[in-house]
Amino acid sequence: MNKRIDAFGAKGTFDTPLGKVNIYRLSALEHAGVGNISRLPFSIKVLIENALRNLDNYEVTEADVRALANWSANNPDVTIPFKPARVILQDFTGVPSVVDLAALRSATERAGGDPQSINPLCPVDLVIDHSVQVDAFGSSDALQINTQYEFERNRERYEFLHWGQKAFQNFKVVPPATGIVHQVNLEYLAKVVQIYNDPDSDGAMIALPDTLVGTDSHTTMINGIGILGWGVGGIEAEAAMLGQPIYMQMPEVIGFKLTGKLPEGSTATDLVLVVTQMLRKKGVVDKFVEFYGSGLSTMTLPDRATIANMAPEYGATMGFFPIDDEACAYLIRTGRDPQLAAMVKAYAIEQGMFRTDDTPDPIFTDTLELDLSTVLPSLAGPQRPQDRVLLTDVQAGFQQALTAQPSAKGGFALAGEALTATAAVNDVTLHHGAVVIAAITSCTNTSNPSVMVAAGLLAKKAVERGLTSAPYVKTSLAPGSKVVTEYLDKAGLTAPLDALGFQTVGYGCTTCIGNSGPLPEEVSAAVKAGDLVAAAVLSGNRNFAGRVNPDVKANYLASPPLVVAYALAGTVDINFDTDPIGHDQNGQAVFLNDIWPSQEEIKTVIQNNISPEMFQSKYGDTYTGNSLWNAIPSQDKPVF
Repeated sequence: MNKRIDAFGAKGTFDTPLGKVNIYRLSALEHAGVGNISRLPFSIKVLIENALRNLDNYEVTEADVRALANWSANNPDVTIPFKPARVILQDFTGVPSVVDLAALRSATERAGGDPQSINPLCPVDLVIDHSVQVDAFGSSDALQINTQYEFERNRERYEFLHWGQKAFQNFKVVPPATGIVHQVNLEYLAKVVQIYNDPDSDGAMIALPDTLVGTDSHTTMINGIGILGWGVGGIEAEAAMLGQPIYMQMPEVIGFKLTGKLPEGSTATDLVLVVTQMLRKKGVVDKFVEFYGSGLSTMTLPDRATIANMAPEYGATMGFFPIDDEACAYLIRTGRDPQLAAMVKAYAIEQGMFRTDDTPDPIFTDTLELDLSTVLPSLAGPQRPQDRVLLTDVQAGFQQALTAQPSAKGGFALAGEALTATAAVNDVTLHHGAVVIAAITSCTNTSNPSVMVAAGLLAKKAVERGLTSAPYVKTSLAPGSKVVTEYLDKAGLTAPLDALGFQTVGYGCTTCIGNSGPLPEEVSAAVKAGDLVAAAVLSGNRNFAGRVNPDVKANYLASPPLVVAYALAGTVDINFDTDPIGHDQNGQAVFLNDIWPSQEEIKTVIQNNISPEMFQSKYGDTYTGNSLWNAIPSQDKPVF
């Protein structure tokens, strides 16, 4: 590694609640007349610090620092280096990177060198979360059955990764059934500000913004807590693992101003669908999006993470939320050391990276604005995440899609008798729009207690009225972490979810990535026999044709409580404003509005049932608590 150069006199010391550390101060650039840093986007400030700290006039040059410090709304066509502090992998896209490292070790040994000299140069975490499939559902043993299948199907890969966690330094594996990679990152791995050994100062520590790249497009979820990071390909991830910079064009930064507060009845999922639609229309491919405005102070950190997660769907490199009091409070709420939270705030203030409602608006390439109070309940579908449709218009939109041409928005091109086709399943007649999959799944929403608790409360109210899910719906709940199960249990919401068929099927990505598993044979046969346009409703981020399940043509993204609602209704061909969702024990019509939980109810459950101790308990044995993983035999030698 080349020796770093403090060409701008920016390096100094800084007293934090965790002790004295070294720091590269951005203010030194302003004092030296290099650039006017204070009004730059927060995301650009992170890139400036990254270049300033890694300056060696080889991989990172003084010209790179000056170019970033003079970022403007009209960026020059220049390339800049970025050296992330860490790398995060998931098991499907991350395994090739580990295979390459193993191959390097083998080649080194064949050449007579020391294979143990081959290691990642920055911390690397691999979270196994993409291998579980929903084979079993609707039963108390669904989780156990699906986990058993997972380990049988992936045995060889798991043995290799089990070896890797022992063989490599700077490399850790989070075992299966822990949670979804992005939620584990947000709730456990992320520090917001990292403290590492300073390679240029014997025994000293250095503080730096937590930055990363990951081999999954939704790595951007971490932007919700003020961490710069996005998804990359395997080659770029490997380069970062081996200490090489990632080169990128100077980014444009689109400012997205948020004002107001979400109205009663609207969720973070509804908000993200609005944001996705707006940004797709704006055109933000290869650009940074940075959120600002007083509306941020009305949003919880999980709400922000929900928006950040969907950056691939609105096309941006990332959707960034600056560090503020809510970000620091979230660290404490999720069981991190309060001194870490205090250090994060102190560092961010020192570097001009801390946002308040009084912070002057940064200068952006371009801007757009949304009043949160205008957000209404919505879904996206039937085939693209940007095709938002108001909940009140889902029925009409679906009916129009049946006859629309495929080139049109989600068209199925039905005509004549095909429009009235039906099929029978166990004395129940299915029509077009029958919901055959209702899945609470994916990284987007299962990290957010507000929508998960809302789903549980809606289920509770439905069960109390005697409602049940339609018998042909494949229902599933795949929490983003075990903490979700813990707070649903404590709040008494697991039992009603179970009663409606939403038993936990696994901890990981399931339906959203196509791991929905097969439909029950009789349902699949009926859908095929009637050539029906069957529907899936899922709390995910992807609903492209053919992605969720080969038997399902219409796929709608929705909030977790709406997933439960559509499982009850059994069809998307319904108007919840005018049609009952079902009938109670006395034969009285029950409407969605009758069982929809209020924001106050949701807030009360969250306050009374989620604690930092839950996170500390569930993540306390992250690397050692899975007995099936621990039992995997693997080689104990430096070369695989």
